[in-house]
Amino acid sequence: MQGVARRFAAAASLITLAALAALTGCTRHAEPWQLTDVTGHLPDLDFTLTDDTGRPVNAASFKGRASLVYFGYTHCPDVCPETMGRLMQVLGKLGPDAQKVRILFITVDPARDTPRALHDYVGAFDAQRAEGLTGTDWQIESLAKRYRVAYQMEKRDPNGNYEVTHSSAVYVFDSQGRARLLVTDHDTPDAIAQDLRRIIDDPT
Repeated sequence: MQGVARRFAAAASLITLAALAALTGCTRHAEPWQLTDVTGHLPDLDFTLTDDTGRPVNAASFKGRASLVYFGYTHCPDVCPETMGRLMQVLGKLGPDAQKVRILFITVDPARDTPRALHDYVGAFDAQRAEGLTGTDWQIESLAKRYRVAYQMEKRDPNGNYEVTHSSAVYVFDSQGRARLLVTDHDTPDAIAQDLRRIIDDPT
């Protein structure tokens, strides 16, 4: 199942990347982005969910910092911990600027990912700058559709356990909640940190 999940995540990211890359030609910058520029092609950050302390939150709660948004789940055997580990490397490369960034880990498995489970999971990576978010099935499905995130529950094993295949992209929003960049599995921590620093320094 791990291989299936990895192939699904990679394929979904590549499909999204190909679709969005075709739209970026009309956007001009003083220098090219290392990541995929989605400015103007994805909607602003907008949601109402529950954070990993059980409190209701919305997108406005996170304005003022750049947000790295990732859809995953705490029982994920490979892609999610690898992605979170890579984002930790990015924060390390940002130095003091890491305080201007927030990682939002949005579960695609709300049945198992309680606020407590999410709190423990993201806290194992970075208790200060990472936050887990959950919600109803409808809230998660609607938000995933908004950002073209694909996910699917796999067949349960005899013990009732299951995996969730899902897209592995990370979405970068600026401090005003505008969608700016898309991170794929192929982007290195150096490339991510370089572009993220540009977003922090000049969110416009």
